Amino acid sequence: MAEPKTKSWFESVGCWISAVVADVFAHPYAQIGFIVVCVAWFAIGFNINLLTAALSIMAITLTQMVLNNQNEREAEARRRDIAMHAKLDELIAASRKARNDLVGLEDRDEEEIVQLKEEVKEALEEAPVLDEPEIKETIKEAVEEVLQENGHSAGGVAAAKA
Repeated sequence: MAEPKTKSWFESVGCWISAVVADVFAHPYAQIGFIVVCVAWFAIGFNINLLTAALSIMAITLTQMVLNNQNEREAEARRRDIAMHAKLDELIAASRKARNDLVGLEDRDEEEIVQLKEEVKEALEEAPVLDEPEIKETIKEAVEEVLQENGHSAGGVAAAKA
């Protein structure tokens, strides 16, 4: 596995500045402040070309700072997702009743994932331990919700399997 890339001091400071500036200028008061400055600039009668140039430079710079901040957040979320999948894989592998073919499921094709989810749903319907209809219905609804989040319905999955 590749070692995580360490940031230089300069890059770390740049990321910190980007995060702070993106958070400050994303606030509604900052946006109102920009409007007030522009209206005051027009009212005082300063050179409009200078305001246009300054706002263009600020827009480009702020866009880059916001994108950098977004990339940092996405990298952190991805790291958390990978850790969560590793924990779930460990629990599946450690459980005697769990199906080990679900370990690493997130790395498979979407059709294969949907097929396995449908198989789990069918197995729940046939499970003798779940004699309570409310529990079975709750589990079926949860599986159906997951299928719908992926853009599939139980009918669509059955038709795709046929």
